[in-house]
Amino acid sequence: MMILKMKQIGLAFGGMDYKDIGFSNIRVPNDDKSYIYKYDARVNLFPEEVFIHEFLHTMERISEEYGLEYPLLHDNEKYGYEVQPKLGLKNWYGDFMKKQIELNGTYIGLNPSIYYLKPVHQNAFEYAMEIDIQNEPDNIIEEIKIIIETIINSTRYIKRSNT
Repeated sequence: MMILKMKQIGLAFGGMDYKDIGFSNIRVPNDDKSYIYKYDARVNLFPEEVFIHEFLHTMERISEEYGLEYPLLHDNEKYGYEVQPKLGLKNWYGDFMKKQIELNGTYIGLNPSIYYLKPVHQNAFEYAMEIDIQNEPDNIIEEIKIIIETIINSTRYIKRSNT
């Protein structure tokens, strides 16, 4: 239900890879007539939800890299949290971030140290690549070129890592 509402206001989201580097992506339309730019409290009191959701996926990945325990972000119903009208999963996200999800008399959620940790694979940032987000493929030929560039860049990255 919440996903459908977000798509209706123009947000498409999810994890993705660009040149073999994973990140969360949120696409916002650049059409000023889009409903996303018109805040309406009758529809959604927590419009930032999609941004927080994708940020929390990043926190999950870093937690996994450090071997920290955490509940899965999409397991909200397992712990008694349901999508609420207008608020979505705001309560779930808050408790998830503050480690306040009650489970058998204890509390679980993101380990508080996660907010002070750097990504484990820092070498992914040593060879930064400029990303031109305005330059998306217009046709199949451009898409194939991007795939080939990804393979070439991955090969170069692997060679640098092994030396």
